[in-house]
Amino acid sequence: MISIVKDLAAEALFVSHLQPSECPTRQAVEQAVTAMILLHGSDGCAAEVATEFGDHPEVAVRRMSWVHAELTGVIAPRRATALH
Repeated sequence: MISIVKDLAAEALFVSHLQPSECPTRQAVEQAVTAMILLHGSDGCAAEVATEFGDHPEVAVRRMSWVHAELTGVIAPRRATALH
């Protein structure tokens, strides 16, 4: 279940307008993920990711790497806090 949620969050952040150069805050990342899921739905986010990988694979790979690094910073601290 957690991997499904993380995958959806990754797709949503990927299609958002946030950029690595903005060094977004945790709150900005969470807001962007929520906004994209509400706007596109899970299938829409996945479809946009697929389109970008098809049209611009070299850019999409770099963006997805950034997305996963951002989500690790957002999801991991919350999980660690919940365990204590």
